[in-house]
Amino acid sequence: MRQRAIRNLANLVTEKATPTRVLDAAAGGKNNFVADRNAVSRYDRAAAVSTTAARAVMRFLARVVRTLAAEGVDQFVVIGSGVPSGLPAGRQLHDVARADPGSGWARVVYVESDPMILANAYATIEPISDLVRVVEGDMWQVDEVLADRVLTTFIDWERPVGLLLVSAHSITDDEHFTYVIKRLGQAASPGSYLAVLQATLDGIPDELLPAIHDLLAVTLPGYATRSRADLTAAMSGLDLLEPGLTWVSQWRPDGHDSIDADCPESSGNYGAVASLN
Repeated sequence: MRQRAIRNLANLVTEKATPTRVLDAAAGGKNNFVADRNAVSRYDRAAAVSTTAARAVMRFLARVVRTLAAEGVDQFVVIGSGVPSGLPAGRQLHDVARADPGSGWARVVYVESDPMILANAYATIEPISDLVRVVEGDMWQVDEVLADRVLTTFIDWERPVGLLLVSAHSITDDEHFTYVIKRLGQAASPGSYLAVLQATLDGIPDELLPAIHDLLAVTLPGYATRSRADLTAAMSGLDLLEPGLTWVSQWRPDGHDSIDADCPESSGNYGAVASLN
């Protein structure tokens, strides 16, 4: 385990921001570098959205996990979460999954490609829990990820599983993005669920779009955003849970979280959860 952490740290590129670490920085975490924090500052100066968006994303993911746990799901695969360190103690997604009385032993696998996040997770999460595993991989190699030994043995694919695709922003090819959604759906047994989080520029005022496009090109090249129409097309044929495809802050808000009813687009992300029958 220590060797894996050292190997991943050796692959770190600290002078460039990454989406996972930017999310962590915006959420107030420690798994990030100056380049990531500078990116957050630049986005806040341009549109004042990054911190709001990060918090909305974290709350959405927690609500999804709580919802699926209440449905009896006790195993989860979180793809590209970043395992953000900005969450309070006891509020990581694997903690949320086990908080429901019906799933006190829920198993969680995090799939991540960022070297720093991997090293931190190997060192701080796996050693203290027999119910959490971390797998290196990304959705450009979705078939290889699904064939990973940990995923095929730690998760019982004959039983319902909650799949959370958090890293849709890393899939720049729309055809491959559609394939990833289809492939994940095929891998899971009936009774499973697929949640998709997707960054979008739909809520950005037209006058700010050129500046945001320029910022993305400089700070996060290869960061894929999609419109509502794009995401609807990619998820065509899936049975979406109510309220369907929405801004993440509008997806089943509950007593744990507040919702910005006046400006839900400030979340900068769409979310949806599909039932895989």
